[in-house]
Parts: sequence; structure tokens; C-alpha cells
Amino acid sequence: MKARIRKLATFVEETCNEMGRAINPPARRAAAVAVIENPCAGKYVEDLSELMAIGEELGELLTQRAVAALGIPGPSAESYGKAAAVGENGEIEHAAAILHPKLGTPVRKVLGKGAALIPSSKKRGGMGVVLDIPLGHKDAAFVRSHFDGMEVRINDAPRANEIMVAIAITDSGRPLPRVGGLTKDQIKGEDGLR
Repeated sequence: MKARIRKLATFVEETCNEMGRAINPPARRAAAVAVIENPCAGKYVEDLSELMAIGEELGELLTQRAVAALGIPGPSAESYGKAAAVGENGEIEHAAAILHPKLGTPVRKVLGKGAALIPSSKKRGGMGVVLDIPLGHKDAAFVRSHFDGMEVRINDAPRANEIMVAIAITDSGRPLPRVGGLTKDQIKGEDGLR
């Protein structure tokens, strides 16, 4: 493994009640996070292929961990998202190198599909920074009931020379969605949009 992992964490949220209404079955989402050494911290590096390879490794590892935390088979996942936060000695481009070129393929492999773009966010921050993971339906970006997000934080990460990387997976959309738009039973799955 190329990634030098200091810490792994998994978070699960289960919403059972919203505005006095029971959510049955509960809406669940999980995020798996890796805190890794940033091999490019503190210097300008032209070739970020090492970080891209790390992204590929983490895509599989973190997606497997998030799916396992929900206790569902990968193809049963409904939405996904990814995020990274670099410590103060890193660049936003380091987060982009991990999240974009190669991370998505192993995520989709674990989930069995995923035609839609994986929503993402990147930021720089110190220890305890909140990582905001945007969420969207994995097969159709226009499914409004699945526009959501998940926040996670690790009190001692990222350190100055680290990167925090997260994948979030859900087994449903938001609780009590009612803003219209394409519904999940209307998905055609042809273009990643509808």
C-alpha cells in the first residue's frame, strides 16, 4: 500500500425521527475516513501521480468500510460523496489529486455501479477541521431527494503534513423529501443525470 495511514475512522448516522414523524426504515449514512501522510507536504511537486495512486487505493478501502458500516451490499447504496482536507503544509491540489483522477473507479466497483459524478469537496484546515462531504444519488444526479451532505471531524487531524480523505455512502435519501424533481423510481440510468 502506498498510503501511509495514521488513522481510520468510520461514522454512522441513523435518522429515526424527523419533525415528530417516524422515519421507517431509518435513513442511514456512513462515512469512512483515512488520515494519511502527505508525501508532497511542504514543497512544490509537479508530478502528483503518487497522490493519484493513493486515491485509487483509498477509494476501494474507504468505500468497503462505509458499506460494511451500513451492513448492506454495495449495489444497495443509493448515494455517495467524497471529500478531503489537507493540513497547513499541503495544497488544495493535493486533495484534488487524491479525489479526482483515480478514486472514482474503485468506488463504483464496490457499489456495482454509479453513473453520476461523485460530488466532492476540498479544503485546507488544521486539526479538528470539519470535513463537509456532499452527497448525491449514485446513478442519477437530478434526484433531488438525495441532495444532501454529511459532516465529520477527527479531533487530531489533519496535522500539518497530513491529508484527511473521506467517502460517504447512504442507503436512502433525505428523511421526508418533498421538494419535487425526479424520484428514484423514475431513474433511467442512461447518462448519470436522469
